[in-house]
Amino acid sequence: MTSSPASEAAGTLLGELIAHGVQDLVLAPGSRSQALALAATALARSGALRVHVRVDERVAGFTALGLARESGLPVAVVCTSGTAAGNLLPATMEAFHAGVPLLLLTADRPPELRGVGANQATVQPGLFAPFVRMHVDAVVPTGEAGWDGLGAAAVRAALGVQGEGLDGVAGPVHLNLPTREPLSAVVPIAAAAGPAPVPTAPQPVVLPRGARTVVIAGADAGPDAEELSHAGGWPLIAEVVSGARFGRLLVHGYRKLLRDESLGGRIERAVVFGHPTLSREVAALLARDDVEVIAVRRGGESLDLNGRTRAVPAATVADGDADRVWLGAWMSAAQAAMVDLSAPAPDQHGLYSEDRAQRLSAVRAELDAVRRRVDREILVDAVWRATWPHDRLMFGSSRLVRVADQVLGGKKVPVHANRGLAGIDGTIATAIGIALASQGDGVPGVTRVLLGDLAFLHDVGALLLPADESRPRIQVIVGNDGGGTIFDGLEVASSAPAADLDRAFYTPQAVQLSELAAAYGWEFARISTRSALDQALTSPVGGPQIIEVPLER
Repeated sequence: MTSSPASEAAGTLLGELIAHGVQDLVLAPGSRSQALALAATALARSGALRVHVRVDERVAGFTALGLARESGLPVAVVCTSGTAAGNLLPATMEAFHAGVPLLLLTADRPPELRGVGANQATVQPGLFAPFVRMHVDAVVPTGEAGWDGLGAAAVRAALGVQGEGLDGVAGPVHLNLPTREPLSAVVPIAAAAGPAPVPTAPQPVVLPRGARTVVIAGADAGPDAEELSHAGGWPLIAEVVSGARFGRLLVHGYRKLLRDESLGGRIERAVVFGHPTLSREVAALLARDDVEVIAVRRGGESLDLNGRTRAVPAATVADGDADRVWLGAWMSAAQAAMVDLSAPAPDQHGLYSEDRAQRLSAVRAELDAVRRRVDREILVDAVWRATWPHDRLMFGSSRLVRVADQVLGGKKVPVHANRGLAGIDGTIATAIGIALASQGDGVPGVTRVLLGDLAFLHDVGALLLPADESRPRIQVIVGNDGGGTIFDGLEVASSAPAADLDRAFYTPQAVQLSELAAAYGWEFARISTRSALDQALTSPVGGPQIIEVPLER
């Protein structure tokens, strides 16, 4: 039997990853990575590892990102050498800025084939250096040396476990794995699942009372922001992607209130969780030199818009009484700023009136309500209302997420968004990863992703799902306004000639989404009324579905 040090090393590495809590691996096929691929599929057959195959490395990277986002565990992604590795860069950048643990396992040629014009060989060591918690150009496996110990170290680094010279913040890790021929052989392989290492709980910084304080919850803030707000009696300004948009102290219409000198102008301290990205008003507040900004760090880059922001690992509040006057002013203003998007109640008196004209008027009003065309506000409201704690909701970086942030009320539901860098790429793939991680045998729930047409088209390749893998319960809801209308509200709309704005920014498109859905084997519905939209959202088909909602520019 032919031996292969590459296969032996691959089995050891994946076994270590599994022993340290890794449960999922996303695989893009390739020759140089065959030892890793065969080890992964063997471990999948034994039930030790879940393997998800994707033909596009960019899609593979974002699928792994979604799996890791939802599970909180490091997820491995395997690819071959050359441009395959480069296609992992967008997901790696997002994972770094969002603090998501990824394990990049890139196969490579041995050192003697680098820089000499060998096929499919480039400079892979350090390829992701600015965006990873650790990067290793591993030794070429031989009979005497392999990849022992790499798996354990990689998991600890990806989770930001204290004691590794890190700071408790999760992120990507790059293991560049060169091999020589024979690239694979049949070798026995086994692994025992184990727990992931747990970072040491950080010592919270105690915040004194007294200063007029608000709590800001940006992307991925989670419930910690609401807990601090509640404990301190401080107004909670929570973005819709924060996972903290709930609770008694939630501020509605926060943009307008931050511009109000009697409220926003009097803020003395802002405690920030997560990564705020959705409003200029919050960015302006955090850039003020007269506001003490305390940032509970998430992700690989510190928040410091005013040049003196204090980063802390966790925060709690000192004992004492809340400033009821400060809180009351915010709550009164927030109550007045609430947006009511619910449909008007039926005119029961008119419907049952003995006056024929009054009865007909009430019926016409009911029909008008049922037939009312969906606009952006109605769309985001319908999706928000249909989503519950057992579901998952993913927002794309489209105009719709900003509309949602402006008009939606509070609700404690699991929300995801790639706001680390707020790019439109990888939205569908990330949502599919979230769905795969959150769904299982007997586990209820649907994953919904709300995005614009350009974000959808940017990630069409993610619709390709292997026939032999489980199909997630996912609804991809596309607000289709025929192009990038987000630019209509940005500075360029006032400076560019109309024709140039359309060509270079709006980029009009007329793609038939129904035909794309058919080509990839997804269920499809095109919906224009609120009643039909509510029906589709609350009666999912049980598998992958695209719901197209036409919108006016």
